[in-house]
Amino acid sequence: MDTYRAAQVAAPSGPFSLVEREVPRPGPGHVRLAVEACGICHSDDFFVSGGMPGLQFPLVPGHEVAGRIEELGEGAGSSDWNVGDRVTVGWFGGSCGHCTPCRQGDFIVCETLKVPGWAYDGGFAETMIAPVDALARIPDALKATDAGPMACAGVTTYNGLRRSVARPGDLVAVLGLGGLGHLGVQYARAMGFETVAIARGPEKAEFAEQLGAHHYVDSTGATPVAESLQALGGAKVVLATAGNSDAIAATVDGMAHRGELVVIGVSPEPLGISPLQLIMRGRTVTGHPSGTAQDVQDTMAFSALHGIRPVVETAPLSEADAAYQKMLSGSARFRMVLTTA
Repeated sequence: MDTYRAAQVAAPSGPFSLVEREVPRPGPGHVRLAVEACGICHSDDFFVSGGMPGLQFPLVPGHEVAGRIEELGEGAGSSDWNVGDRVTVGWFGGSCGHCTPCRQGDFIVCETLKVPGWAYDGGFAETMIAPVDALARIPDALKATDAGPMACAGVTTYNGLRRSVARPGDLVAVLGLGGLGHLGVQYARAMGFETVAIARGPEKAEFAEQLGAHHYVDSTGATPVAESLQALGGAKVVLATAGNSDAIAATVDGMAHRGELVVIGVSPEPLGISPLQLIMRGRTVTGHPSGTAQDVQDTMAFSALHGIRPVVETAPLSEADAAYQKMLSGSARFRMVLTTA
Protein backbone atom coordinates (compact mmCIF):
# COMPACT_ATOMS: atom_id res chain seq x y z
CA MET A 1 0.00 0.00 0.00
CA ASP A 2 1.40 3.37 -1.05
CA THR A 3 1.21 6.04 1.65
CA TYR A 4 1.89 9.75 2.03
CA ARG A 5 2.42 12.10 4.97
CA ALA A 6 -0.05 14.79 5.99
CA ALA A 7 -0.03 17.38 8.79
CA GLN A 8 -3.47 17.33 10.40
CA VAL A 9 -5.30 18.72 13.42
CA ALA A 10 -7.51 16.20 15.19
CA ALA A 11 -9.80 18.75 16.89
CA PRO A 12 -10.49 22.50 16.68
CA SER A 13 -7.40 24.55 17.67
CA GLY A 14 -5.46 21.37 18.35
CA PRO A 15 -1.78 20.85 17.54
CA PHE A 16 -0.61 19.54 14.19
CA SER A 17 0.53 15.93 14.01
CA LEU A 18 2.17 14.12 11.13
CA VAL A 19 0.22 11.06 9.98
CA GLU A 20 0.53 8.43 7.26
CA ARG A 21 -2.40 7.98 4.91
CA GLU A 22 -3.12 5.78 1.94
CA VAL A 23 -2.51 7.51 -1.37
CA PRO A 24 -5.93 8.32 -2.92
CA ARG A 25 -6.97 8.03 -6.56
CA PRO A 26 -8.43 11.09 -8.29
CA GLY A 27 -12.06 10.89 -9.33
CA PRO A 28 -13.61 12.20 -12.57
CA GLY A 29 -12.54 15.77 -13.34
CA HIS A 30 -9.88 15.70 -10.60
CA VAL A 31 -6.12 15.29 -10.42
CA ARG A 32 -3.69 14.09 -7.80
CA LEU A 33 -0.86 16.47 -7.06
CA ALA A 34 2.58 15.79 -5.67
CA VAL A 35 2.77 18.79 -3.33
CA GLU A 36 6.12 20.56 -3.32
CA ALA A 37 5.27 23.65 -1.24
CA CYS A 38 2.30 25.11 0.60
CA GLY A 39 2.06 28.56 2.11
CA ILE A 40 0.55 29.08 5.55
CA CYS A 41 -2.12 31.78 5.34
CA HIS A 42 -3.75 33.51 8.30
CA SER A 43 -7.09 32.46 6.78
CA ASP A 44 -6.15 28.85 7.57
CA ASP A 45 -7.05 29.68 11.16
CA PHE A 46 -10.71 29.94 10.13
CA PHE A 47 -10.56 26.18 9.60
CA VAL A 48 -8.02 25.03 12.18
CA SER A 49 -9.98 26.80 14.93
CA GLY A 50 -13.25 25.26 13.74
CA GLY A 51 -14.68 28.66 12.91
CA MET A 52 -16.42 27.76 9.65
CA PRO A 53 -19.58 25.69 9.16
CA GLY A 54 -19.42 22.13 7.88
CA LEU A 55 -15.82 21.41 8.90
CA GLN A 56 -14.81 17.82 9.54
CA PHE A 57 -11.93 16.75 11.78
CA PRO A 58 -9.25 15.52 11.51
CA LEU A 59 -8.53 18.38 9.14
CA VAL A 60 -5.67 19.05 6.72
CA PRO A 61 -5.51 22.79 5.85
CA GLY A 62 -3.53 24.60 3.17
CA HIS A 63 -4.73 26.72 0.23
CA GLU A 64 -1.45 28.09 -1.15
CA VAL A 65 -0.39 24.89 -2.86
CA ALA A 66 2.29 24.40 -5.51
CA GLY A 67 3.22 21.04 -6.99
CA ARG A 68 3.06 18.74 -10.00
CA ILE A 69 0.27 16.64 -11.44
CA GLU A 70 1.06 12.99 -10.85
CA GLU A 71 -2.24 11.33 -11.84
CA LEU A 72 -5.25 12.37 -13.91
CA GLY A 73 -8.77 11.30 -13.09
CA GLU A 74 -11.29 10.42 -15.80
CA GLY A 75 -11.81 13.39 -18.12
CA ALA A 76 -9.15 15.54 -16.47
CA GLY A 77 -6.80 15.27 -19.42
CA SER A 78 -9.41 16.77 -21.76
CA SER A 79 -8.72 20.15 -20.12
CA ASP A 80 -5.18 20.22 -21.56
CA TRP A 81 -3.55 19.05 -18.33
CA ASN A 82 -0.82 16.42 -18.32
CA VAL A 83 1.12 14.42 -15.79
CA GLY A 84 4.14 16.45 -14.73
CA ASP A 85 2.57 19.88 -15.22
CA ARG A 86 3.51 22.41 -12.54
CA VAL A 87 0.37 23.91 -10.98
CA THR A 88 -0.99 25.81 -8.02
CA VAL A 89 -4.26 25.51 -6.13
CA GLY A 90 -5.35 28.51 -4.06
CA TRP A 91 -8.29 29.84 -2.06
CA PHE A 92 -10.28 29.20 -5.21
CA GLY A 93 -10.38 25.42 -5.06
CA GLY A 94 -13.21 24.93 -7.52
CA SER A 95 -16.79 26.12 -8.00
CA CYS A 96 -20.19 24.49 -8.38
CA GLY A 97 -20.84 25.91 -11.85
CA HIS A 98 -24.60 26.22 -11.39
CA CYS A 99 -25.35 28.83 -8.68
CA THR A 100 -26.31 32.35 -9.79
CA PRO A 101 -22.78 33.84 -9.42
CA CYS A 102 -21.30 30.92 -11.38
CA ARG A 103 -23.92 31.25 -14.12
CA GLN A 104 -22.92 34.92 -14.34
CA GLY A 105 -19.25 33.93 -14.66
CA ASP A 106 -18.34 35.26 -11.19
CA PHE A 107 -16.85 32.01 -9.94
CA ILE A 108 -14.82 33.40 -7.01
CA VAL A 109 -18.04 34.24 -5.15
CA CYS A 110 -19.62 30.85 -5.85
CA GLU A 111 -22.21 30.13 -3.16
CA THR A 112 -20.48 26.81 -2.41
CA LEU A 113 -16.88 27.75 -3.18
CA LYS A 114 -14.56 24.76 -2.66
CA VAL A 115 -11.79 26.15 -0.48
CA PRO A 116 -8.99 23.60 0.16
CA GLY A 117 -8.85 22.72 3.84
CA TRP A 118 -12.60 23.23 4.08
CA ALA A 119 -14.25 21.47 1.15
CA TYR A 120 -11.46 18.88 0.86
CA ASP A 121 -8.01 18.15 2.29
CA GLY A 122 -5.54 20.95 1.64
CA GLY A 123 -1.85 21.17 0.89
CA PHE A 124 -0.24 20.53 4.29
CA ALA A 125 0.63 17.14 2.85
CA GLU A 126 2.78 15.34 0.30
CA THR A 127 -0.25 14.51 -1.86
CA MET A 128 -3.52 16.28 -2.61
CA ILE A 129 -6.62 15.76 -4.78
CA ALA A 130 -8.03 18.83 -6.54
CA PRO A 131 -10.61 19.55 -9.28
CA VAL A 132 -9.21 20.66 -12.63
CA ASP A 133 -10.98 24.04 -12.54
CA ALA A 134 -8.84 24.94 -9.51
CA LEU A 135 -5.51 24.52 -11.34
CA ALA A 136 -3.29 27.40 -12.44
CA ARG A 137 -0.14 26.78 -14.48
CA ILE A 138 3.14 27.88 -12.86
CA PRO A 139 5.61 29.80 -15.10
CA ASP A 140 9.09 28.31 -15.37
CA ALA A 141 10.55 31.43 -13.73
CA LEU A 142 8.78 30.80 -10.41
CA LYS A 143 9.94 28.33 -7.78
CA ALA A 144 7.30 26.30 -5.97
CA THR A 145 7.97 28.23 -2.75
CA ASP A 146 7.22 31.48 -4.61
CA ALA A 147 4.24 30.16 -6.56
CA GLY A 148 2.34 28.78 -3.55
CA PRO A 149 1.74 32.16 -1.86
CA MET A 150 0.77 33.66 -5.22
CA ALA A 151 -2.33 31.43 -5.21
CA CYS A 152 -3.87 33.41 -2.34
CA ALA A 153 -1.83 36.36 -1.03
CA GLY A 154 -0.54 37.22 -4.49
CA VAL A 155 -3.78 37.01 -6.43
CA THR A 156 -5.74 38.85 -3.73
CA THR A 157 -3.46 41.90 -3.81
CA TYR A 158 -2.91 41.79 -7.58
CA ASN A 159 -6.62 41.50 -8.36
CA GLY A 160 -7.53 44.09 -5.75
CA LEU A 161 -5.36 46.63 -7.54
CA ARG A 162 -6.00 45.74 -11.17
CA ARG A 163 -9.77 45.79 -10.65
CA SER A 164 -9.74 49.05 -8.70
CA VAL A 165 -10.52 52.50 -10.10
CA ALA A 166 -6.81 53.46 -10.10
CA ARG A 167 -5.01 54.08 -13.37
CA PRO A 168 -1.26 54.46 -14.07
CA GLY A 169 0.04 57.64 -12.47
CA ASP A 170 -2.61 57.71 -9.74
CA LEU A 171 -1.64 57.83 -6.07
CA VAL A 172 -2.27 54.43 -4.52
CA ALA A 173 -1.67 53.62 -0.85
CA VAL A 174 -1.06 50.14 0.55
CA LEU A 175 -1.96 49.83 4.23
CA GLY A 176 0.25 47.23 5.90
CA LEU A 177 3.59 45.67 5.01
CA GLY A 178 2.92 42.09 6.07
CA GLY A 179 2.22 38.96 4.07
CA LEU A 180 -0.25 40.75 1.79
CA GLY A 181 1.07 44.29 1.88
CA HIS A 182 4.66 43.54 0.91
CA LEU A 183 3.29 42.06 -2.31
CA GLY A 184 0.77 44.88 -2.74
CA VAL A 185 3.52 47.51 -2.78
CA GLN A 186 5.43 45.58 -5.44
CA TYR A 187 2.35 45.20 -7.62
CA ALA A 188 1.33 48.84 -7.22
CA ARG A 189 4.76 50.03 -8.34
CA ALA A 190 4.83 47.63 -11.30
CA MET A 191 1.35 48.76 -12.40
CA GLY A 192 2.57 52.33 -12.72
CA PHE A 193 0.96 53.81 -9.61
CA GLU A 194 2.58 56.46 -7.45
CA THR A 195 2.88 54.12 -4.49
CA VAL A 196 2.52 54.93 -0.80
CA ALA A 197 3.30 52.33 1.86
CA ILE A 198 1.62 52.78 5.26
CA ALA A 199 2.89 50.84 8.26
CA ARG A 200 3.71 51.17 11.93
CA GLY A 201 7.09 52.63 12.90
CA PRO A 202 9.80 54.65 11.13
CA GLU A 203 12.08 51.62 10.88
CA LYS A 204 9.96 50.14 8.08
CA ALA A 205 10.60 53.06 5.70
CA GLU A 206 13.75 51.50 4.26
CA PHE A 207 12.02 48.18 3.56
CA ALA A 208 9.11 50.00 1.90
CA GLU A 209 11.59 51.78 -0.37
CA GLN A 210 13.26 48.47 -1.24
CA LEU A 211 9.86 47.11 -2.29
CA GLY A 212 9.38 50.07 -4.62
CA ALA A 213 7.29 52.55 -2.61
CA HIS A 214 7.69 56.19 -3.64
CA HIS A 215 6.47 57.40 -0.23
CA TYR A 216 6.25 56.02 3.29
CA VAL A 217 3.74 57.00 5.97
CA ASP A 218 4.38 56.00 9.58
CA SER A 219 0.95 55.42 11.08
CA THR A 220 2.37 55.94 14.58
CA GLY A 221 3.81 59.36 13.73
CA ALA A 222 2.58 62.76 14.86
CA THR A 223 0.73 63.45 11.59
CA PRO A 224 -2.49 61.43 11.09
CA VAL A 225 -2.47 59.03 8.15
CA ALA A 226 -5.31 60.85 6.37
CA GLU A 227 -3.44 64.18 6.56
CA SER A 228 -0.27 62.59 5.22
CA LEU A 229 -2.17 61.15 2.24
CA GLN A 230 -3.89 64.47 1.52
CA ALA A 231 -0.51 66.21 1.62
CA LEU A 232 0.50 63.92 -1.24
CA GLY A 233 -2.62 64.83 -3.20
CA GLY A 234 -5.10 62.29 -1.87
CA ALA A 235 -5.14 58.57 -2.64
CA LYS A 236 -7.22 57.38 -5.56
CA VAL A 237 -7.16 53.91 -4.02
CA VAL A 238 -6.25 52.55 -0.61
CA LEU A 239 -5.54 48.82 -0.60
CA ALA A 240 -6.17 47.83 3.01
CA THR A 241 -4.17 44.68 3.71
CA ALA A 242 -3.87 45.13 7.49
CA GLY A 243 -6.45 43.23 9.52
CA ASN A 244 -7.17 46.21 11.76
CA SER A 245 -10.49 48.02 11.39
CA ASP A 246 -9.33 51.19 13.15
CA ALA A 247 -6.27 51.46 10.91
CA ILE A 248 -8.42 50.90 7.82
CA ALA A 249 -10.96 53.55 8.82
CA ALA A 250 -8.16 56.05 9.51
CA THR A 251 -7.30 56.13 5.78
CA VAL A 252 -10.73 57.15 4.46
CA ASP A 253 -10.32 60.92 4.81
CA GLY A 254 -7.00 60.58 3.02
CA MET A 255 -8.68 59.48 -0.19
CA ALA A 256 -9.28 61.79 -3.13
CA HIS A 257 -12.74 62.49 -4.55
CA ARG A 258 -14.22 59.32 -6.05
CA GLY A 259 -11.53 57.42 -4.18
CA GLU A 260 -11.93 53.73 -3.46
CA LEU A 261 -11.09 51.79 -0.30
CA VAL A 262 -10.36 48.18 -1.27
CA VAL A 263 -10.54 45.99 1.83
CA ILE A 264 -8.71 42.65 1.76
CA GLY A 265 -7.42 42.50 5.36
CA VAL A 266 -9.82 40.51 7.54
CA SER A 267 -10.98 41.86 10.90
CA PRO A 268 -14.04 40.90 12.99
CA GLU A 269 -14.50 44.50 14.15
CA PRO A 270 -16.82 46.91 12.25
CA LEU A 271 -15.31 49.76 10.26
CA GLY A 272 -15.80 53.16 11.89
CA ILE A 273 -16.74 55.05 8.73
CA SER A 274 -19.57 57.60 8.61
CA PRO A 275 -21.86 57.98 5.60
CA LEU A 276 -20.77 61.62 5.31
CA GLN A 277 -17.16 60.57 4.76
CA LEU A 278 -18.30 58.62 1.71
CA ILE A 279 -21.15 60.74 0.35
CA MET A 280 -19.61 64.20 0.33
CA ARG A 281 -16.58 63.12 -1.73
CA GLY A 282 -18.23 60.30 -3.66
CA ARG A 283 -15.99 57.66 -2.11
CA THR A 284 -16.63 53.92 -2.18
CA VAL A 285 -15.70 50.93 -0.04
CA THR A 286 -15.16 47.55 -1.73
CA GLY A 287 -14.68 44.17 -0.12
CA HIS A 288 -12.45 42.17 -2.43
CA PRO A 289 -12.19 38.36 -2.43
CA SER A 290 -9.30 36.34 -3.86
CA GLY A 291 -9.41 35.26 -7.50
CA THR A 292 -10.11 32.34 -9.81
CA ALA A 293 -7.50 29.92 -11.15
CA GLN A 294 -7.16 32.12 -14.25
CA ASP A 295 -6.60 35.14 -12.01
CA VAL A 296 -3.88 33.20 -10.18
CA GLN A 297 -2.28 32.33 -13.51
CA ASP A 298 -2.40 36.02 -14.52
CA THR A 299 -0.84 36.97 -11.19
CA MET A 300 2.04 34.54 -11.61
CA ALA A 301 2.68 35.65 -15.20
CA PHE A 302 2.76 39.31 -14.13
CA SER A 303 5.03 38.46 -11.20
CA ALA A 304 7.44 36.55 -13.42
CA LEU A 305 7.53 39.41 -15.93
CA HIS A 306 8.25 42.09 -13.33
CA GLY A 307 10.47 40.12 -10.98
CA ILE A 308 7.96 40.22 -8.12
CA ARG A 309 8.43 37.57 -5.45
CA PRO A 310 7.05 36.98 -1.97
CA VAL A 311 9.41 37.13 0.98
CA VAL A 312 9.16 33.65 2.49
CA GLU A 313 10.46 31.53 5.33
CA THR A 314 10.44 27.81 4.62
CA ALA A 315 10.01 24.89 7.00
CA PRO A 316 9.71 21.15 6.38
CA LEU A 317 6.27 19.55 6.60
CA SER A 318 7.38 17.80 9.77
CA GLU A 319 7.60 21.23 11.49
CA ALA A 320 4.09 22.31 10.47
CA ASP A 321 2.98 23.05 14.01
CA ALA A 322 5.93 25.35 14.81
CA ALA A 323 5.61 27.10 11.45
CA TYR A 324 1.88 27.59 11.97
CA GLN A 325 2.40 29.06 15.42
CA LYS A 326 5.00 31.46 14.03
CA MET A 327 2.44 32.66 11.48
CA LEU A 328 -0.19 33.14 14.20
CA SER A 329 2.23 35.12 16.36
CA GLY A 330 2.85 37.62 13.57
CA SER A 331 6.61 37.04 13.65
CA ALA A 332 6.87 35.41 10.20
CA ARG A 333 8.61 37.44 7.48
CA PHE A 334 6.40 37.35 5.59
CA ARG A 335 4.89 34.08 4.37
CA MET A 336 5.63 30.78 6.07
CA VAL A 337 5.88 28.03 3.45
CA LEU A 338 5.97 24.30 4.14
CA THR A 339 8.08 22.13 1.85
CA THR A 340 7.98 18.39 1.27
CA ALA A 341 11.50 17.92 -0.07
